[in-house]
Amino acid sequence: MTRTTPARPVPAEAVFPELAAHRGRTTRLHPRPGRPGVRDSHVGGPMLWPYDEPWPACHEAHERRDSGYPPDEIRRARAAGEFPRSRPWPGEGAPGEGGPVPFVGLAQLFRRDVPRLAAGPGGADLVQIFRCPYSHGPSLARRYHLRWRRAAEAERAGRFLDAAPEVPVLPWEHELPEPCALHPEDVDTYPWAEDDTLPAPLIARIDAWDDAQAAEHGPDALSYQGDLSIPPGWRVGGFPSWASTGPMSVGCGSCGAEMGLLLTAGGDEADANSHSWVPVEDRGPSLPGKASLRGGVSVVRPTRLRFGRDRDLHVFTCPTDPGHPPQWVLA
Repeated sequence: MTRTTPARPVPAEAVFPELAAHRGRTTRLHPRPGRPGVRDSHVGGPMLWPYDEPWPACHEAHERRDSGYPPDEIRRARAAGEFPRSRPWPGEGAPGEGGPVPFVGLAQLFRRDVPRLAAGPGGADLVQIFRCPYSHGPSLARRYHLRWRRAAEAERAGRFLDAAPEVPVLPWEHELPEPCALHPEDVDTYPWAEDDTLPAPLIARIDAWDDAQAAEHGPDALSYQGDLSIPPGWRVGGFPSWASTGPMSVGCGSCGAEMGLLLTAGGDEADANSHSWVPVEDRGPSLPGKASLRGGVSVVRPTRLRFGRDRDLHVFTCPTDPGHPPQWVLA
């Protein structure tokens, strides 16, 4: 089903004409629960993974776990509209006792579905994203993995992995993605307004406009970051959001080149400050504003994933050589 972002509550360039010189485009992926297949772009669905190719695994030391949520219990609870029950770790070999841990497949994107997706090394047009389900060390750091493929070459494998390997229990319910089909849509976007992301006089005008909106409209006020700048949720290309960290420069660890934003993964597709981005197809026609939202968790948090403390995960790749290691930034 098509997803259509509503027109902005006010046109950004009508309020700030200087933004025209900084306008960009991003592809909103609009994940929604579904039954994607191995040849589909998706979040949380089955990967196009040759049967005889080893599944990626994390071999580092992990934070010790004694209990958690079995993946099948999570699926059962979601189907019933309940929260899963925690279970003790079954048997030996819990994380922290050694042994590899299979990565969880988060998403795969084909360039044929998302033309704005940057090309990978050697003309690769399929990217697959993974995360280790367990944290590492006292800082609770996470490990991610990116795999590039040429789609036509991968599809000639003939036989594909029926089911990805899973750990017996996950530390949290939000480590298991809900299988979601994608509904890509290109929209205009503008840079985050902080530090030197835009000219200083323009940022000052944006800040003053935000303050005036808040003074006049209170909690229902519009804001540049929430309503005019960058849409929430999963998206490809465009500008990174910096709500938690503030803007930062991301350089390639191999050659030093400034890296480009490949994609952003977000836990929420909308929140109290960004509900104006919810597609028209997910709204009721008789109610205004956020009261018009319908679909519940399948619209607001369809993938069920979380990144950090409800932050955005930005995946940066090297424009000089996309085969260089990516950078993963929580912001």
